[in-house]
Amino acid sequence: MNSENTYIQMFGIKTPIIKEGDDIVQILETSLEDAGLVPVDGDIFVLAESAVGTAEKRIVKLASITPGERARFLGEKYGIDPREMELVLQECDEVFGGVPGAALTITKGVLAPNAGIDASNAPEGHVVLLPEDPRKSSENIRSRLEQRYSCRLGVIIGDSRTQPLRLGCSGIALGVSGFIPVEDARGTFDIYEKPLLVTYKAVADNLVSAAELLMGEAGEKVPCVLIRGAPVSMVNESPDVPTISMEGCMYFGNIIKGRKEEKGTGKMRDSSTG
Repeated sequence: MNSENTYIQMFGIKTPIIKEGDDIVQILETSLEDAGLVPVDGDIFVLAESAVGTAEKRIVKLASITPGERARFLGEKYGIDPREMELVLQECDEVFGGVPGAALTITKGVLAPNAGIDASNAPEGHVVLLPEDPRKSSENIRSRLEQRYSCRLGVIIGDSRTQPLRLGCSGIALGVSGFIPVEDARGTFDIYEKPLLVTYKAVADNLVSAAELLMGEAGEKVPCVLIRGAPVSMVNESPDVPTISMEGCMYFGNIIKGRKEEKGTGKMRDSSTG
């Protein structure tokens, strides 16, 4: 745990527009040099999933997609281009419903609108899919950066998400390498010496949320933020970001319970899963 620092520094790394097949590590090295920044032990790199996905050739031209019957139905229902909806169905684990412009999915074990597919940072007529394996992507990037700068680093592949009943986006970590993404705070004590019984600290998610203040959501061209002094526990591995079951989730557990109760009374709403 990096507990010596009492402050955190964040540096937005401005880069050229990252194109399909670019070497993102090489671009970062050049951009760091241009910014006069040299990574040191304990630095954490937060990278936007759209930039990593683009570099990994996860860009899809919508004109190349032929939507199926289910994609056309759900696309019309939620006001989504049926070609994009076809990609959503291919990428996600399950569709739960939606609102105009977005289908609510479980994708790679987490809630994601439209399976995390990004049209806002893609060329016209294209969309960017999530990196195929964010954990592996973060591990490869960390390995090369550590070799280049001869220090211990952390890497996060991050994305933005909305929270239930809240307006606006915050951050979520899709893949992590080099530090513990969720720390167990159970057994520690609050200011009144009462033990914490259920608290876990979402360290990686919180770092992504902080980084997004510099990354922005539009044309800032800051796909990476270097965070220095973060209170993290460094490890020489790439831990999975922990998830919980839908039944154990406070939000989804109650949604599932409500569905079962409605089904029992014969008032079950139409399912969006087709």
